[in-house]
Order: sequence, then structure tokens, then C-alpha cells
Amino acid sequence: MVTQNTPRNTLSDQALRLDNQLCFALYSASLAMTKLYKPLLEDLGLTYPQYLALLVLWEQDGVTVSELGARLSLDSGTLTPLLKRMEAAGLVSRLRDAADERRVLIRLTTDGRQLKARARRIPGCVLEASQCDLAEITALTRQVQLLRDRLTA
Repeated sequence: MVTQNTPRNTLSDQALRLDNQLCFALYSASLAMTKLYKPLLEDLGLTYPQYLALLVLWEQDGVTVSELGARLSLDSGTLTPLLKRMEAAGLVSRLRDAADERRVLIRLTTDGRQLKARARRIPGCVLEASQCDLAEITALTRQVQLLRDRLTA
């Protein structure tokens, strides 16, 4: 317990404990989440980044590569190979925008749209594994998003 009489070096020692690090809590939770998603996504033939790209496209089909990158916080050097693999798998098509040839539009294929039905079970699996109710997960998600937004501002 920290009191007004606690020596400064004890405070700094406490601040440097691994279990007191928000960064480590987020990092280790991210590792655990990735481990949870791995078998769920393998059943769909997807990697985690591919799943995230599909989530964006299921919300709004026909976005540009730059719009997709902005939503996923990925640069084009990372996103382009990902999209090429998804195109080779028959999930998306990449088309030059007729109005502006510099822009590449990403559209779901029929297979990409149909995969959404199979993916519908994933959020429920994650909710069950978390042992949280929907309100808790929603609040936690909003807190982490707020933290992300503050850190990137």
C-alpha cells in the first residue's frame, strides 16, 4: 500500500513492476486473444489480418486500399500483399477506380460475401471465452479504443 510516507524509490520500484504495466497487460491480452482466434479463423481459412480486412468489407464493400489501410492502421506495404493473397483465395477483387486510376477499389467476391455467414459464430465464441457479458465486453472495447485514440492523437 502506498502512503504519503512511502519512500520515492519504493514508488518508482512499484511503477517498474511488470504486473503494473498497462503495456504488458494489453500485450499479453493481445497474445491470448490471437491464440483464441487462431483455430476459429483456421476453420474459415483466414489469417487474423485477413479477417480484420473482411470485417471492414462486410461493413462497406468497395473501399479503396487507402481507406482500408486507415481503418486497419496498416500501411500499403503491409496491406498490398495481404490483399493479393485474399484475391488469390477468391475472397476479394482489386479494381482500378475508373474515375481515378491511382485509386484501387477492393470489392468482395461472392465467396467473400458468403464467408460472412460462417464467421457469424466468432464473436459469440470470443464472448464465451472471455467469461464477460456483452455489456462488459462493450465497455472494455470502448475503453481500449479511447486509450488508442488518445495515444495516437
